[in-house]
Amino acid sequence: MRGAAGVAAPLADPHLVFDAAQGRRDVVILGCTGSIGTQAIDLIQRNPDRFRVTGLAAGTRVALLAEQARRLRVDTVAIARTDAVPALREALAAHYGSRPIPEILAGPDAATELAAAPCHTVLNGITGSIGLAPTLAALKAGRTLALANKESLIVGGPLVKALAHPGQIIPVDSEHAALFQALAAGSRADVRKLVLTASGGPFRGRTRADLTQVTPADALNHPTWAMGPVITVNSATLVNKGLEVIEAHLLYDIPFDRIEVVVHPQSYVHSMVEFTDGSTLVQATPPDMRGPVAIGLGWPERVPDAAPAFDWTKASSWEFLPLDNEAFPAVQLARHVGTLGSTAPAVFNAANEECVDAFLAGTLPFNAIVDTVAEVVAENGRPTPGTQPTFPDVLQAETWARTRARELAAATRKAAAVIS
Repeated sequence: MRGAAGVAAPLADPHLVFDAAQGRRDVVILGCTGSIGTQAIDLIQRNPDRFRVTGLAAGTRVALLAEQARRLRVDTVAIARTDAVPALREALAAHYGSRPIPEILAGPDAATELAAAPCHTVLNGITGSIGLAPTLAALKAGRTLALANKESLIVGGPLVKALAHPGQIIPVDSEHAALFQALAAGSRADVRKLVLTASGGPFRGRTRADLTQVTPADALNHPTWAMGPVITVNSATLVNKGLEVIEAHLLYDIPFDRIEVVVHPQSYVHSMVEFTDGSTLVQATPPDMRGPVAIGLGWPERVPDAAPAFDWTKASSWEFLPLDNEAFPAVQLARHVGTLGSTAPAVFNAANEECVDAFLAGTLPFNAIVDTVAEVVAENGRPTPGTQPTFPDVLQAETWARTRARELAAATRKAAAVIS
């Protein structure tokens, strides 16, 4: 993908609008029963003149999927498990009565099939690297991609960049939606650095030694955001911020040494862009994902009252603190992984998902999550320079990383049992 000047064009460029549509936009929502999906549906139902949902994809929550399908009158629903089809059909029939129920797609490829269906925008709100295939399908079909599934970009960066046209991807992560908006104020040549903000999670200010006795309940108690368990633990370890550093590099083609992370406990400032003249543009709203979702669905137009605004008549204090890389080494590890490129980010992400599962199951200590991921990354070695991974390469790397992470986690558990 090349720009007019012969350099790589950013995947997400606010100055470019891919297939801008006037009037109402047809939207497909992947991950419709999760946090991003439900907030998107809330936004869309408040703006029926702007958006219409034509397809919904979910993992296992049959009852909610059927209820959403009824409310939105969609054409197609997709469910990840084929054994859930009878229950889904029954739930839809209960809602639809004598009316025909929507078309049902089922199985592990159902969301991928739906992502290529006719529509204007695909919102990918699936959690985890299983979102990669739907991301590629949406791009290949020429859809505008509102991307909340950061893992698909992390694990399949070269594949995504090979397919995406400039302006085709609109980021929905709060941090990258913030950068996207701030970058609209200047040209790419004017950018000095990107600054990602991190809440610091529930353990901000603690040392590495303080984190040795952290429990899953502690890690899931995020002070600002209500999210799913995996992303909440990732926020506690700051792996999530490491993933976002890689994502920012891939979306905006800014070198890693010009992407910084700063801790901002209030989560009001979602990210910043520093320009070459010394000015810094800040994108700030109260913590609420409906704003980024509205950017993803509506850009280049804004959706009025998409999310709450600040009450400037009330006093407030905003803090910005340096990141403690000793207590939270995940961001530095992610920079290293991003620099390696190829399948290294896929290995990083897959190993982390396995380690988070082990932590939530009570079989891996909190600090061992990132330590184990780092060991898996080191064992993977350095990719061959100049090689571009294929989709099977990514899947193979993920499979190896998951297996090795489980082996190392089990070894850690056995060692701890011997010591105790």
